[in-house]
Amino acid sequence: MAVATPTHTGSRPGIVLFALAMGGFAIGTTEFATMSLLPFMAEGLGIDEATASRLISAYALGVVVGAPLIAVAAARIERRLVLIGLMLMFCLTHILSALAASYPTMLLARFLSGMPHGAYFGVAALMAASLAGPGQRGRAVAKLMLGLTIATVVGVPFANVLGQTVGWRWAFALVGVLSAATAMMILIFAPQTTEGSGSNALQELGALKNRQVLLTLLTGAIGFGGFFAFYTYLASTLIEVTKISDGNIPIYLAIMGGGMTLGALLAGWAADRALNLSVFVMLFANIVLLMLYPVVAGHAYALVALVLAMGIANGLPILLQTRLMTVAGDAQSLAAALHHAAFNAANALGPFVASIYIARGYGFPSSGYVGAALTLAGVLLYAVTLWDQRRNWQGSY
Repeated sequence: MAVATPTHTGSRPGIVLFALAMGGFAIGTTEFATMSLLPFMAEGLGIDEATASRLISAYALGVVVGAPLIAVAAARIERRLVLIGLMLMFCLTHILSALAASYPTMLLARFLSGMPHGAYFGVAALMAASLAGPGQRGRAVAKLMLGLTIATVVGVPFANVLGQTVGWRWAFALVGVLSAATAMMILIFAPQTTEGSGSNALQELGALKNRQVLLTLLTGAIGFGGFFAFYTYLASTLIEVTKISDGNIPIYLAIMGGGMTLGALLAGWAADRALNLSVFVMLFANIVLLMLYPVVAGHAYALVALVLAMGIANGLPILLQTRLMTVAGDAQSLAAALHHAAFNAANALGPFVASIYIARGYGFPSSGYVGAALTLAGVLLYAVTLWDQRRNWQGSY
């Protein structure tokens, strides 16, 4: 089933995509900046850093829980109104995060903050695709995701500086302001549809019976775990193995963010031309780079090149999001939301598996080998996905 095109008048796709990407910028800023602000949050809340790290897990759990629940509950509501509501929820929960006086309150605030994450990206991707011309869906989704990748270059460092200078609570307040601005822009510029999304809760739940949807989600949940195994321990590797100063770590992270921005544009272009081939190329590129990572980890300049390349090869989410639009049938909203829940599962899986080997004394660079193994599993899963499609799929792809 093709993505429905809304009936609207006078909409300007460029400014609508900018508004949607601003929401992605807000989400990307809070998701990644929280990691760098943990020491300050721990001190402010009177807890140790290990306990404070559970705030990140609470946010990820909110994404996993909120994505399917909101997608099903909002199946018949106009997408524009859903996006506005999600951004207002994001705004309010970040105000709560900024004002939280105790650890339990902060834990609840972070869980609630995560709930709109997956649903927002899922519904926004469908709106972006509906605004695109024929053969342009991948590039439209890529432009939406630019907000998240640019957040890793601009939003995260700025939030970190803000947190260190005037207090970590102001970083969450900043995200609240960005969320409110996004809701206002969507209200003003996004197209109004004449009816709901055209599906209902039962149709959306049909995604859970669709093998193509489930296999595509599993490919992302496991295959992209390799990237997160690498990214999570990059800073530790830079300090312990590469021996660079703490002040230079943001440079590497910014280079990674720049590569991710380029990778998003490349993935959007590739998705509209040769989607399946692009998925395999992206996965195999990750395997090669992850295998090289332990070899170059001790060389600062070589690691710069590898970090940039890993960022560019980071387009798998856009490719799989585009594929889900084709195979999800009447369950577009739930499949799109589950896509982001799957990648948050990858965010948990990769670092966890890598931590086992690091704890056994293999060192932080061993996360590269772990990541390569997880990515190879993703290759095998995607091969099974295409085999299943050729064997059972009725209709065209």
